[in-house]
Amino acid sequence: MNWNNWIRQFHRWLSIVFTLAVLLTFVALAQAQPIVWVSYVPLAPLALLWISGMYLFVLPYATKWRGKRRTN
Repeated sequence: MNWNNWIRQFHRWLSIVFTLAVLLTFVALAQAQPIVWVSYVPLAPLALLWISGMYLFVLPYATKWRGKRRTN
């Protein structure tokens, strides 16, 4: 498995973790005595999703740019 496929797979699994964290947050905040710090739980997977998503977004442009540099 090469680096790009590993990042893509990591991004997919992290999206599942993020979804579960958001659902957990909704359930925790719906309680009679909500625990406020639980609302910060989805931020860690969200930050990692943003980083891996930006990498995957830039990847086609970077490969096109590198391809032009090698032909010149």
